[in-house]
This record gives sequence, structure tokens and C-alpha cells, in this order.
Amino acid sequence: MTLQQWCFSWRGRLGRRDFWIGQALWLLATTLLFVLAANDWLDTQMAAFGVVCLLWPASALLVKRLHDRNRRGYWGLLVIVAWLLVAGNWSMLGGILPWLLGRAIPFILLAGLLLDLGVFRGTSGANRFGTATQPVQYRRQVSHQ
Repeated sequence: MTLQQWCFSWRGRLGRRDFWIGQALWLLATTLLFVLAANDWLDTQMAAFGVVCLLWPASALLVKRLHDRNRRGYWGLLVIVAWLLVAGNWSMLGGILPWLLGRAIPFILLAGLLLDLGVFRGTSGANRFGTATQPVQYRRQVSHQ
């Protein structure tokens, strides 16, 4: 798999190692954008634009990893559901419901997804999303002639 396919395509399958490398790079880039914006070295709107631009590669990695686990990419929408629950204003509800809807359910969704994608092996051999995972070629292969 080429670096471009790894970052920008939703087709194919992705192994755990390449998934974790992508997650680490995404976290590093997002943190860098927030640090630059917090220190006024980068305009906040530009940092937000950068974070939005990073959503495409993050979703591509997530979908390909889901494919390796023989799941449809639509399962990735659980991340959006969890984010919406965290961002919601549940204070109008009484009792334990604000904590349950705003904290517990999103945590269960994200922890379950992270455990499924980051720890468990993918389907061995071919599945409905393609052949077995191919390692990402992070460096360009130079042919010596």
C-alpha cells in the first residue's frame, strides 16, 4: 500500500501496526496545531481548518482498519455519535442521565471501538473488503540498476 492510499483512500485493509502509527501521527499533528494556536503562533481559525483537514486521513485509517476486522466503514460513525453525546448539553435532564449520556456512553463507545480496532487481529486471509493486509511503504523504494 502506498502512502497516498494509506492516508486518503477508504478502500482496502489496514493492519494494527499501521493503524497505530497513523493514530500517533494524527494525535501529534492535532496537538501541534493546538499548541501553535494556544501560543498565538497560528491563528485559531487556521488551526481549526488544519484539524478539519486531518479528519479525512483519520477517517481513511479508521475505515480501512474496520475493513480488516470485516466490518463496514459505517461503524466509524460511532465516533461521531460519541462526540455528539460529549458535546451535548444534558444538564436539563435530572439524576444520573447527564453523566450517563455525556460521559459513560461515549466512553463505552470509544473504548470498545479502540479495543476492537487497536488490539484484536484482523481477519486472516481475504474477506469481503479485499485480500490480506499489505504493509504501508513509508519510504519510496529506489531501484538500483
